[in-house]
Amino acid sequence: MSCYFLETTAFVRLFVQETGTDELIRLMSNTDDNGKLISAAAPLEVYAALRRRERAGDIPAQQANEALDILRLEAARMVQQPLNPAVLEAARQLIDRQPNLRTSEALQLAAALAARDMFNGMEITFVSTDAKLLAAAESEGFPTLNPAK
Repeated sequence: MSCYFLETTAFVRLFVQETGTDELIRLMSNTDDNGKLISAAAPLEVYAALRRRERAGDIPAQQANEALDILRLEAARMVQQPLNPAVLEAARQLIDRQPNLRTSEALQLAAALAARDMFNGMEITFVSTDAKLLAAAESEGFPTLNPAK
């Protein structure tokens, strides 16, 4: 079974057409729900991103609301890694090891590390469009995928 951890910059592409959206949709269509992993914070981050785009006039309100409805359904089908004390500690350690990471990036990568531990060594591909975060994930031993390339 293939497992993919979708960091927020990738996850949002399932709901708004951007470079990499079509590739990501194909990938997720061919992946079992229990192989689709996200941080428990990712749905809220995507929600905020969609509302920001709506307020900025980048997407109409109806499109934003439709995307938010799909977000609720898709997020419920995915395995969500909670932001528990172990993930918060892992994020703190990542900030020490990866000095270029911001808090939100460290939390995403820490959630992926916890998911990898939970899946007991199963290979999980870290999916993001953020080059800095992909480099950090690679240094933490993840295979990576940038759907926008």
